Amino acid sequence: MSKPENPRNPKVIALVVAAGSGSRMGKDLPKQYLPLGGRTVLRHCLETFGRHPSIAAVRVVINGALRDLYDAAVHGLDLLPPVNGGARRQDSVRLGLESLAAERPDLVLIHDAARPFIDAGTIDRTISTLAHHDGALVAVPVVDTLKRGQNEGDTVFSGATVDRTGLWRAQTPQGFHFEKLLAAHRRAADGPEMTDDAAVAEAAGMRVALVLGHEDNFKITAPADLERAERMMSEQMEYRTGNGFDVHRLIPGDGVIMCGVTIPYHQKLEGHSDADVGMHALTDAILGAIGAGDIGQHFPPSDPQWRGAASWKFLDHAAKLVAGKGGRIAHCDITLICEKPKVGPHRAAMQARLAEILNVAPDRVSVKATTTEQLGFTGRGEGIAAQATATVALPLGR
Repeated sequence: MSKPENPRNPKVIALVVAAGSGSRMGKDLPKQYLPLGGRTVLRHCLETFGRHPSIAAVRVVINGALRDLYDAAVHGLDLLPPVNGGARRQDSVRLGLESLAAERPDLVLIHDAARPFIDAGTIDRTISTLAHHDGALVAVPVVDTLKRGQNEGDTVFSGATVDRTGLWRAQTPQGFHFEKLLAAHRRAADGPEMTDDAAVAEAAGMRVALVLGHEDNFKITAPADLERAERMMSEQMEYRTGNGFDVHRLIPGDGVIMCGVTIPYHQKLEGHSDADVGMHALTDAILGAIGAGDIGQHFPPSDPQWRGAASWKFLDHAAKLVAGKGGRIAHCDITLICEKPKVGPHRAAMQARLAEILNVAPDRVSVKATTTEQLGFTGRGEGIAAQATATVALPLGR
């Protein structure tokens, strides 16, 4: 899907290249699908582009053989359908550009999926630079002394000092006027491989202006890069905790819905929606962690559109509010309080369903059950209660 266009502004689409194998990481998964702070490396940059008000749409170029990994990584995000890449990065970008022709963008930003820390300010500078230039290349000036290595057997010795004046380290995004870049990639398709889109554009006679980037916008290539990224994530986040509690009455029926799983039973829970007491408590816990009120404010029981509604919609809404703040759900813990039906045989299915809705690993979700030793309304089998705690990580200052 695309965001509504502002007729006074150019239509900008972000094309994120995620078709590589990432073999230098030495991991079983390509680097773009590795976990980073509870989300994949890929998802971090997609969320940043997706939140940016000047980006009309986002498309990802993927390795079609890894479609399942991609689908899991982007669950819940509003993206254009992905397109399969080619043998080389240059081929992948060209195929991505060809697929965008029907979207008719004015500008396109090409970004590497392995750069998770792209920020809104850099995106702003890239787009504004394109108002006056053919292309915009995000880069940072070289500040370290450069030495030319001299190989002698198994040893590399320091050789001549290289003048670093005017040298910059290229990053992404690299921004261009769409039609010009597409034409440049078509001309370069059968030629020698070029390492980035600026080189393709320059070979076609386009002038590419440098845009000041940021040291945090580094590319995850080796294990040490991932360790650095994980340290940055922990330093840039604050953790908040919210609590939720809910109760529903048991009435005659054919099954109880708890945490997204229907347990066959001679009763059911009574409520305006599907009365999923576990999901309601967890939704309130997440809303509480981000200071967003409670479930009744977002889904009033007086509103007929929520009569009989599936509670996963409420939980999904709360999770998207967290993502919209640039945050993530670090952990959640639900306790179901009832005598019957027995929760134990269904615990794993509940955990898996909640993890799917929240787009987190199953080990970030805990589902427990207890009784009140036949005391109170739950002990008498009149109803079921649930309490939940959610821990949410948010960027500092959000």
